[in-house]
This record gives sequence, structure tokens and C-alpha cells, in this order.
Amino acid sequence: MLVSIMIQTQVTDRIATLTFHRPEKLNALNSELIADSIAALRAWSVDPNVGAIVVTGTGRAFCAGGDVSSMAKDSGRSLEESIDGLREWQELSWLLYNIPKISIAAVNGFAMGAGLGVCLACDLRIASDQAKFGTAYAKVGYGGDFGTTWLLTHYAGAPKAKELMLLGDVIDAAEAHRIGLVNRVVAHDRFESEVRQVAARIAAGPLTSFRYMKGNINLATHTDFRALLDREAETHLRCGQTEDHKEGVRAFLEKRAPKFTGR
Repeated sequence: MLVSIMIQTQVTDRIATLTFHRPEKLNALNSELIADSIAALRAWSVDPNVGAIVVTGTGRAFCAGGDVSSMAKDSGRSLEESIDGLREWQELSWLLYNIPKISIAAVNGFAMGAGLGVCLACDLRIASDQAKFGTAYAKVGYGGDFGTTWLLTHYAGAPKAKELMLLGDVIDAAEAHRIGLVNRVVAHDRFESEVRQVAARIAAGPLTSFRYMKGNINLATHTDFRALLDREAETHLRCGQTEDHKEGVRAFLEKRAPKFTGR
């Protein structure tokens, strides 16, 4: 297990949980937190004992974005070095979006700036009714990172993305749900149990099928219909070779719930 003071990790019942753990900074991102999170995600992406990944935060925030207290410090790096560094950090969003495991953002509180980008990079997003969302970039004169621009545009549409980026207004969980940024909003006292229930359903599901469902939906955002049909022909029949497919057919014929193994 990864040892870190910036994050907490746990794997229980095939559910891996990544918890950002800087509560005194509202879980703001820094280099150590990002590097440790990337390392955990890379390990879990190839771990056959992990069926779902939950990302959340300690305390009042999911993630408040970049650590503003460090922004005024001179890093001593050239612009090119800084760009390379940010590209490395942004692997956090890319991994959540692209790895062959289903990622679930459990948004317990504030998801702001880069924290919003990390949240939106997850496949499913479940929000406490106490959660708040915002881009925050305009308030500190930044342009947007961690995929926030692309993800907001795809989920909420260009007009709403521009409004959220330019004005920097903070919205509540109900509005985030209305415009398509989160899948579900849950009362705070039921939040953790609801997240666990959804993650358990994913972790106990046909994981090969989920892998290709995720990949195909991601592909659909930037390819044409014919290309996706060709891809579906390959992945659909690949899933048909799995033990989970055979078990699903048996369960259907025997009129019982399937017992998938992820194989």
C-alpha cells in the first residue's frame, strides 16, 4: 500500500478508495498529493483485485483546486519547465478519464478549479447535497487546467462552460445536477452509503464489459458513427468470450441474478 501524508488509500471488497488528505488546505493540490495520486491510480489500473475506484476528500472539501498559497512563490523554473511540469500533473485527470477501471467522484464538499476538473474526469459523479462547484480560475487570473475546459464543454455545453469559466460563480449540487455535471445528488447523511452502494455494484459487475463501455463512450466524443460501429463490433464480441458473459446467459435462462467474477 502506498504510504503518503497527502492522500489515504484503501482497497476493500474490490473497491479502491483514494482520499485527498489535506483538510487544513481544503485538499488543495500540490506536487506530492498529485504524484502520490497518480502512482495509486497507475497501480490500481492493472490490479485484478480492483473493480472500481472512488475518489473523495477529507473534511469539508473534495478538492479546492491548486494551492493558492504557493502561487506567489517563484519556482525558479523556466516557462517550458513549468509547462512540462503541469502536463505531468494533469495525468491525474487523464488517468481517471482513461484507465480501464470505472472511477467514481464522491463529491463531499467544495470542488473548485482543478478540483472540479478532477471531479469531472471521473466516469460517475455522486454529490452530497452540501457540495459546491466552481471554476475559480478568473478570480486568480488563470485560464483553466486539469481538463476543466474540455470536460465542462462536453457535459454542460459551450454557453454554460463559458459562463462558469468567465464569471466564476459557485453553484450548488442541485444546479450541478441540472446542467449535467453530476449524476446524482444525495442527502449528506446518506452520502457515504450511497457511494459505497454504487461502487459495490460496479466492482461486482462484468469488468471487461465495463472496460469497453467506458472506452467506447470516450471514443464517441470525438469520432464518427462508422468508426464507432467498427469498434463496437470488436469489443462486443470480445465481451462475448468472457466467463462473465457466459454466466450472464446462464443466469438469464435460470431466472436468477448473475454472479460475475470480472473474468
